[in-house]
Amino acid sequence: MVRRQTKLTMMKIISMFSVVRGYNIPVVVLAQYLSAIFIFAPEKRALHVLLDANLFVIILASALTIASGYIINNFYDSNKDLINRPQKSKLDRLVSQKTKLNVYFSLNFFVALIAFFVSFRAVLFFSGYIFLIWLYSHKLKRLAIIGNLTAAILAILPFFAILLYYKNFYPEIVAHASFLGILILIREIIKDLENIQGDLANGYQTIPVKYGEKIAHQVVMGLVVSTVIPLFFLIDVYDVGFMDFYFYGAALALIAFALRIPLSQRKQDYLILHLILKFLIVLGVFSIVLINPRVLENARLLLPN
Repeated sequence: MVRRQTKLTMMKIISMFSVVRGYNIPVVVLAQYLSAIFIFAPEKRALHVLLDANLFVIILASALTIASGYIINNFYDSNKDLINRPQKSKLDRLVSQKTKLNVYFSLNFFVALIAFFVSFRAVLFFSGYIFLIWLYSHKLKRLAIIGNLTAAILAILPFFAILLYYKNFYPEIVAHASFLGILILIREIIKDLENIQGDLANGYQTIPVKYGEKIAHQVVMGLVVSTVIPLFFLIDVYDVGFMDFYFYGAALALIAFALRIPLSQRKQDYLILHLILKFLIVLGVFSIVLINPRVLENARLLLPN
């Protein structure tokens, strides 16, 4: 009996981990710290950035807000996920909707509480972030174009929090944000193509549902072509250290990606495209260290004098 109860508890923990997509959040945390060290505050010593208590609170608040966002998104998408992700949905349903909402409100309350330790402005930022995530999950994601744009903005907002904290604005930040935003926007449309059956059955007016798969393909192709603009600035105009190798590789990967789009018709085809984009985004996170590899090569940059 005890063993059965322990097993059930473990399954519920795994279920909640699946709901909040715990495998994604560490990547966002790493991306925020690397962005702070190499992009937003390059003039500061890496150790000072890592030991900054206020930065830690901002990143913790971002991680918890994202987790709560996944919960409320899962809450509203439960019927759609039964069609699009039946196996994941089965695991997610081990935790009741009531429990999910309790965790959701608890996380949001804790985020507002710890944000006070930074500033009232931080409280306002995260309160707005939480509200926008709820609005997206409840209403906006059902709308064509608006839902995709909102999803891309929500994905970038944690980095905007770091920018507001340091108050350092460099032109290359716009190029980095633009490239990342376009990749995320493409990924959102690919996800809509991948989940078209569930969206259609539940009245979601996504681009593929409202305008058809052919138009969605054309929109994706147009967005892929538009990445040329930020890539040009990141490779030829701004100094991004050795990270330009990543951008060269990303350009080649996007060409291969574009060639696959007209041939994609099945859910499995869109899943492959989705994974390519996800790989590019995650690889981009780790490639940030290439802006100044000395942080890895020379340990004294991470150690106090």
